[in-house]
Amino acid sequence: MKAIVLNEYGGPDDLTLTDLPEPKVGPDAVLVRVKAAGVNPVDWKVGAGYLDPVLDAHFPLVPGWDVAGVVERTGPDAKELAPGDEVIGYVRKDWAQNGTYAELVAAPVRTLARRPAALSWQQAAGLPLAGLTAYQSLKRLGVGEGDTVLIHAAAGGVGSLGVQIAAAWGARVIGTASERNHDFLRELGAEPVVYGEGLADRVRELAPGGVDAAFDFVGGESIDVSQQVLKDSTRVLSVVDAEVMAKGGHYLFVRPDPADLAALADLADAGKLTVGVDRAVPLAETAEAWRLSQSGRTRGKVVIDVS
Repeated sequence: MKAIVLNEYGGPDDLTLTDLPEPKVGPDAVLVRVKAAGVNPVDWKVGAGYLDPVLDAHFPLVPGWDVAGVVERTGPDAKELAPGDEVIGYVRKDWAQNGTYAELVAAPVRTLARRPAALSWQQAAGLPLAGLTAYQSLKRLGVGEGDTVLIHAAAGGVGSLGVQIAAAWGARVIGTASERNHDFLRELGAEPVVYGEGLADRVRELAPGGVDAAFDFVGGESIDVSQQVLKDSTRVLSVVDAEVMAKGGHYLFVRPDPADLAALADLADAGKLTVGVDRAVPLAETAEAWRLSQSGRTRGKVVIDVS
């Protein structure tokens, strides 16, 4: 099979398109023929070795945790799925090696759910990690009907999905973004504000009584600003900075969860959730996908067309 690999820790220029053996399929796993793979910042952070203190990496390393594809073969105890099933997955394992930037990936059934029919292959590939991050973040803080929430980096991959999920759950959403993305946020159901100096004052103008929950999907000053405008300073969650816990808030590292993934698929098929694809590139141009992700200036998701 064709796959993108790193032979040692490195960056976009070190990615190589090569041939690898077909991956082995465990008893509770399936072999997925990859249609598209989502690109996430964690992919190039793993590739650069930033997660080495907590995640073993084995080389050659195929990056990628997001997939959309078709089940080709099942393990003997993977009864939940059958050949021909169209699936999406956040295929994170306990080590980094056999990722989704490939024509085939072996995926434990605990990482997969059916592909939402309402989404294209590219959109579906962009949903799992970012969608689960947003979904699990909102669930962790108990966001629901009538809440006012603040989402930082609301036009990004995680933020844009968080806006839609929160709105579907009956919350009012205030989202930070550059001015060029404000119309985009309005289309998703958020009230946009420009990030940067004076952000707390701008949020107070929209929510004089404060916000009920805040979500840091970008880092920087987001936690401190959030705590200035929250009714309860502990209802802030970051997926970027674990130091939020020392400030009384919550830290989340997204987990594979087939039930949560299925809930996202249901929202998509109900017309309440879509995935914006900023750019799709062929497998051979994965380095460009990483550079786009590293720029931090994409709207929605970057994905790789595999087959």
